[in-house]
Amino acid sequence: MPYRHPYQHIITPHTCLLAFFLIFAGNIKAEEQDSLTHWGFSVVANPGTILNMKQFDGKYVVPHKSNFSIGAELNYATLPADSDAFASDYDFPVFSVGLKYASNKKIKFLRDPEYDWRPEDVRNYTSYLGDTWMLYGAMKRKLYRSKKWMADITVSMGTAYSHDKYDKYKNADNEIVGSRWLIYFGAGLHATYRIAPQWGVGAGLEYWHVSNGALNRPNRGANILGPSLALTYYPYYETVYNNRNAKVNPPFNPYWYLNFTVGLGAKTLEEDWSYTQFDLPSEDPEYRTEDFKLYTAWSTEADIMYRYARRWASGVGIDLFHGSYASRIEEVDKINNHPDKHSPWSVGIAAKHEAFFHNLSMHVSLGAYLYREMGYRAKFIEKRYYETVGVRYMFPSLANLTLGFKVKAHYLKADYTELVLAMPIRLGKKQ
Repeated sequence: MPYRHPYQHIITPHTCLLAFFLIFAGNIKAEEQDSLTHWGFSVVANPGTILNMKQFDGKYVVPHKSNFSIGAELNYATLPADSDAFASDYDFPVFSVGLKYASNKKIKFLRDPEYDWRPEDVRNYTSYLGDTWMLYGAMKRKLYRSKKWMADITVSMGTAYSHDKYDKYKNADNEIVGSRWLIYFGAGLHATYRIAPQWGVGAGLEYWHVSNGALNRPNRGANILGPSLALTYYPYYETVYNNRNAKVNPPFNPYWYLNFTVGLGAKTLEEDWSYTQFDLPSEDPEYRTEDFKLYTAWSTEADIMYRYARRWASGVGIDLFHGSYASRIEEVDKINNHPDKHSPWSVGIAAKHEAFFHNLSMHVSLGAYLYREMGYRAKFIEKRYYETVGVRYMFPSLANLTLGFKVKAHYLKADYTELVLAMPIRLGKKQ
């Protein structure tokens, strides 16, 4: 029986993202006036190209890198009449729930015949990246608005389902996707031209990413970039434009606060993947395994933050990480005669930023390691810096206790996924 970690059925992409969607849905005020003026929709088409194929290290040939996606979004516009200070601060953003389908049939993987493969590693077939469904929540914030034109920036997060994934018998060269359920992240820049009072057509540039957050292997992840075309129905546009100078701006007093965070995460190892796929002999029962041990990771953070605006806070913090997997990495390195240092402890210093909309927030950070010793492969698959991105929700009735999830990454490649619990402590007297 393959090893199953006790947290494996709790910390998964779809449970993390289910929590996000519940928070997202609950954060849009249910008591808003019962008016269809808030609502609209978009239909979007997006040809794209998969990026970072150089990460295949010369072992593979990718003859076609293009895909095509189509999607629909249900949009909810915040309006000046809502008297919402957060909406006013963001210049009345639009929140969306979207469903996207990506056809990836052209993206195929072939083992380079010029590479020095072992006889047992030679494939006599072509692997492929499966089609993907994506369900997400998004926030669109305007960059420019006139009578006819609007430009916006959009950030989205959600979950995805891949029709095909790595299969050691018939899809063994698909190192992009190792799970059917995935985490989705997207960002875009758009310009929309108003062709009728309630209709607009737009074009833009879209980036989106899907991966399993290192909760399974393989996990190179797909990064897609390409242009987009959209048709938008927005009956609220006239109202927002005519009231563009209306602001809801109750007093806000900036303040400093401490933020203490603990996180419990999980990951599988790149070292286990490489060892079982390319180092073991074919007669070994673990050769090309699809079952990887899930290791525990935890973190603690101590930040000093300055909330200089109702919607934004920035600061700096010290991050402490512990990975139970360090001993396994040391074991694999000894097998491969790599005399590198290993420690389960890592320490970093990071710049932090948090964007708030009422009790919901998006938290990002960029850090540099002060100490990290994770063996041989870490020197190649990691960087000396790391990034995190996550979503949090604050419960005022629980002394502002904050619950959320985040993904830690190196150069946009997931290191692990974790659930986080944070406690902000305001400094000074509340004015």
